[in-house]
Amino acid sequence: MADAEIEDLVGDVSPPFGHVLSCVFGIQDHESRTYLTLIEYPGSTVAELADVLDRDRSNVNRSLSTLREKGLVTRRRRLLDSGGYVYQYTAVPVPEAKVMLHEALDEWVAGVHESIEGFDAADT
Repeated sequence: MADAEIEDLVGDVSPPFGHVLSCVFGIQDHESRTYLTLIEYPGSTVAELADVLDRDRSNVNRSLSTLREKGLVTRRRRLLDSGGYVYQYTAVPVPEAKVMLHEALDEWVAGVHESIEGFDAADT
């Protein structure tokens, strides 16, 4: 989890889903927006996403790379009738993302508990 935003997440009893994605996976808000847009537009290309998100293609491409690294997006190559190919991107289903979020949070909480239990005032 991104340390800088943890206080923000912990202090909010009802954070928006996109914000939780950002905090837990350590991604930027625009990357969360890209994921959420792909939920609505599965199988989109970079160009299509750039239009919907009103962002530059190179920025959308970087967001997609990050989301793929985090396991939140898959990519499929589609051959074009005119020759060549294009990549289509699809977000993992929300229920799968929720499982990933719960697992990441459980790991973090376990680490916090270990840190608490391992603390010894005599060592400071």
